[in-house]
Amino acid sequence: MDYIIVGQGLAGSCLALQMAYRNKRFIVFDQPKDNHASSVAAGLFNPITGRVLAKTWMADILFPYLTRFYSGAEQFLNRNFFFPKPLYRPFVSIEEQNEWMAKSADPSFAGYIKRVFLSPSLGHVHDPLGGLLVKQSGYLEVDVFVESIREYLTEKNLYREERLDERKLKIGEAGIQYGDLEAGKIILCTGIDILDSPYFSWLPVKPLKGEVLQIKMDPVDYIYNRGVYVVPGRSKNEYTVGATYDFHNRRPEITREGRIELETKLGELIRQPYSIHKQNWGIRPTTIDQKVIAGPHPEWPNIIIFNGLGTKGVSLAPYFSERLTEWMEEGIDLPGEVNIKRFKSLYSNVE
Repeated sequence: MDYIIVGQGLAGSCLALQMAYRNKRFIVFDQPKDNHASSVAAGLFNPITGRVLAKTWMADILFPYLTRFYSGAEQFLNRNFFFPKPLYRPFVSIEEQNEWMAKSADPSFAGYIKRVFLSPSLGHVHDPLGGLLVKQSGYLEVDVFVESIREYLTEKNLYREERLDERKLKIGEAGIQYGDLEAGKIILCTGIDILDSPYFSWLPVKPLKGEVLQIKMDPVDYIYNRGVYVVPGRSKNEYTVGATYDFHNRRPEITREGRIELETKLGELIRQPYSIHKQNWGIRPTTIDQKVIAGPHPEWPNIIIFNGLGTKGVSLAPYFSERLTEWMEEGIDLPGEVNIKRFKSLYSNVE
């Protein structure tokens, strides 16, 4: 066997697809959780982000790639889960409005700006100064995507629904042994569980709890994003509103504070009535530099990590799962910005 993949969230699912496309011999271990970060994610992908409305890191590469990847995955799995859709972001100041009028003439932004509105244009949102309509945005039904890959893996006998105990791994120069399995490499795509790993607990992965609301309201034309996002859900007239960002509270529960924050920001964004049907939570694995972590353990090169997707996993996982696969299969260097080598000094300090 070539690979053992541990974890079938967004990272492990994308990596499994890369392996399947290359006809590699692999198996995936996973023990699904009710509040796995991937299971509660809205799946938003948006090339224009942040309070200052900047083009997101590597957007010119990541967004064309994710479109090809998820569209190809839909055909491969014969399921629908990828939905490109314009995103509307109201302006909060005249300065922001002027800035985006100028950027609309900049060729480097042409692929992302569908239209700039200079006055109130949408009756169901608060946009007294107009807003920016973004293209190359949309959403992935993450739970359907992950479920579809799990079904494929199960059908091909490539999936074990069990927790892999890293402490029972036998590591040799030629590869990895775990119970009845032998593989050349093992790739850990375990999200925040990496903090309990005997191999990678030294990495600066920071758990970030996020809460979301599931609401119902009359249909709207776009995704909306200002303070919170409003993204269509799986059912008719259902939307996901999120998300909170809490680095301190990791308790496995929803909170009153989270609901108040989301309702307040939603009221500042939309005008129309809605009803709340559910509140949920998940914990994302983030990093101190907000970049993916990929590559081999400093001491055991057959143990690989793919982690730290944070809040932008939908846009990051496709491209970097391919980069990681190319490194393992073809020896092509991993991009330095995501290579685990950037944290090697931390491992030296542990030693």
